[in-house]
Amino acid sequence: MRISSGRCSPRLLRSLATALSAPRRGGWCGFSTGLAAASLKTMDGDRLAYERWTKAALIARVRKLEEELLRAGGAQPPEEGGELAAGGPSDSQPPPPKKKKVARKIDASKYSMRLVAFKLAYLGKDFGGFEFSADANAPSIEEELWNALVKACLIFPERPEVVDWEPWGYSKCGRTDRGVSAFGQVIALRVRSNRPLRREEKLAAAAAATQAGLGAGEGGDEAEQASECEFDDVRDELPYCRMLNRLLPPEIRMLAWCPTTPADFSARYDCGGRQYRYFFTQPAFSPLPAHLENPELAAAGVAGAAVKGGWLDIEAMRAAAKKFEGVHDFRNFCRVDASKVTMNFERRIFESDIVELPGAETGLPHLDRDEFRPDAATGLVPPASARRAPSVYYFHVRGHAFLWHQIRCMVAVLFLVGQGLEAPSIVDRLLDVEAEPRRPSYVLADEVPLVLWDCVFPRDGVADPTRALRWVYLGEENAQDRYGATGVATRAWEHWRERKMDEILSAQLLGAIAAQVDGAEGQHRSAPARTRPTRWVFEGGNTARQAGRYQPVLEKPRIPAPEEIFDREAQKKGYASAADMREALERKRVAARDLAAAEAEAEAAQVEAPVALDQASG
Repeated sequence: MRISSGRCSPRLLRSLATALSAPRRGGWCGFSTGLAAASLKTMDGDRLAYERWTKAALIARVRKLEEELLRAGGAQPPEEGGELAAGGPSDSQPPPPKKKKVARKIDASKYSMRLVAFKLAYLGKDFGGFEFSADANAPSIEEELWNALVKACLIFPERPEVVDWEPWGYSKCGRTDRGVSAFGQVIALRVRSNRPLRREEKLAAAAAATQAGLGAGEGGDEAEQASECEFDDVRDELPYCRMLNRLLPPEIRMLAWCPTTPADFSARYDCGGRQYRYFFTQPAFSPLPAHLENPELAAAGVAGAAVKGGWLDIEAMRAAAKKFEGVHDFRNFCRVDASKVTMNFERRIFESDIVELPGAETGLPHLDRDEFRPDAATGLVPPASARRAPSVYYFHVRGHAFLWHQIRCMVAVLFLVGQGLEAPSIVDRLLDVEAEPRRPSYVLADEVPLVLWDCVFPRDGVADPTRALRWVYLGEENAQDRYGATGVATRAWEHWRERKMDEILSAQLLGAIAAQVDGAEGQHRSAPARTRPTRWVFEGGNTARQAGRYQPVLEKPRIPAPEEIFDREAQKKGYASAADMREALERKRVAARDLAAAEAEAEAAQVEAPVALDQASG
C-alpha cells in the first residue's frame, strides 16, 4: 500500500493510524481487522486520538507505523516513495535500524512571549477554507499557518502535530469558507519575541533551572533593565512576516504585523467592520451572436428577454444592491446554522454598491462585433465599457459582521436581477421577514470570486486610540523584503504572471475559434439554428447553468424557517424546543457565573485569614 498526501482523506489516514497503532497479532491480516474496527469507530463519531492532527503529521505517522509493522513481520521497508509490500515476510534480513537524527529544540523558557496581530492575504481557491477541519480533504489556511509557526519556533506546542490554538491566545477576524480568498484577514496570537525577559520571569526561569540541577546565572540586573529600556519594538524584534513567508505556500502571504497589539486584543470582537468584494465580468458568460438567438424567447414567456444572454444590467443590480444598506433581518439571505439556537439575524450594512474595476479590461475582439453586443438602445453597456469588453465589476459591501453565506446569497439575487429574471424589488420582498418567513431555495453564488478585502480596527464606540492597530508592513524595515529577489512583490509577480499567461493563451484560443466561423457566417444566417426557448442562469462561476424555463424566486420551494430548524436541533439533544434549550443554557451560564464568584470569594477569604491572624497576634 502506498500513502499519497494528495489522495488520502484525513478520515482514512486517522483510521489507518489507529489500526496500525493498536497492538495485535497476525501481521497484515490482523491489521485488516484493526482497520475495519477503526473505520467503524470513525463512522460512529468516536473522537479518536488523531482527531486534530495535521494531514502531514498523519501521513508521517502512518508511514512510520507501516515500517514498524513490516520489520516485525520480517519484511524490508521500501525506499522513500516506493510501494509497501502487501505480502508475507521477506527472505532477506532486515537492515540494521538507522540512527535517528535528534531534532534540536529551542528552550522556550529563555524567550519572552507577546501577543501580536498579523495581517495576511491568501488565494483560497485550492484550500478547504480558513478554519482547520480534521475531515477536510484540502488543507486549510489555519493548518498551513500552524505548520509555519511551529517550524519557525514562534510557538512551542507540546505536540506539534496536533492543531490546538487555545494555549496561544489565538483569535481570527473572519472565517472564510472553502474557495474564498482574503486580502486583509487579521489574526492574533502569542508568539516568541526578542524582548528581554522581565525580572520576575527570569527569576522563575532560574528557579526552575536550579530545581533541575542546571544552575543559574548571577548579577547583571542593571544591565538587564537597561537593555529592556533600549529595546525597540520594531527594529529589535523578530522579522515575523519574513520568517513566515519563507515557510508558507506562495498562495498565503503575511503582509504586516502590529507591534502595539493590546494585551486583551481580540481579532474577532475588536473589529469595527469587514469589507468584502465579489468580482464578476461584463459580459458574465459567452453571449450568442444575434443570428443564433431564438426569436421565440420572449413569446415563450421567459422573463427578462430584453437582456441579451450573457450580459448584465449593471444599473438594475446597483439599484438592488443599495437596498441592502441599513439594519435588516437577513434570514432570507443566509444559511442557518442549526447549532446556534440563539442566533440573531439582524445585521447593519454600511455600504453596498456595484463598482467597475478600472484597468482590468481583457479585450476579446470578437465581443466588439455588433452581433455579440446588446442593442445600444437598451443602455446595458455604459460608455466606459463599450470601448473594450469584457470589463470587470465587483459587488462592494461593508458591514460590522455577516451571517453564514450571507454575501453569496446577496450576490445570487443580484445576478438574477442583472439578468432581468427578477426586478430590484425582490430584495425588498426578501428583507420583509413577516411576509417571507422562509427563504426560497435559490442557488448560492460561486465562492471563488469572493474576497475578504479588509478588516477595520478598532470597533465602533471605542474612543481609546491605543485600541487602533499600527501596522508595520513588510518592507518598512527592509525594502528587500518587498522588492528583493525573494521579496513578497517578486513572489506575487511570479504567481500573477503564470496565470496571466494562462489568460492570454485562453483569450487567443477563444479569438481563433471565433474567427474560424467568420467565413461561414452567411451560411449560418441563411439557415439559422433555432435554439430552444430555454434560459441560461449565471451564478458567479466560469459559465452559466442551463435552467430551462425560469422559475421566479418567490415561486421556488421554501426551506424551513430558522425557528423550525432550531427546534429540530434542540429535540435531537433532548429538549422540548429551542426555547427550552435557550432557558437551560441560560441557567447553566448563571450557575457557572455564581460558582466562579463563590470560588473567588473563598480564595480571597483564604488570603485574608492569615493576615487577620497576624494582625490579631501582633
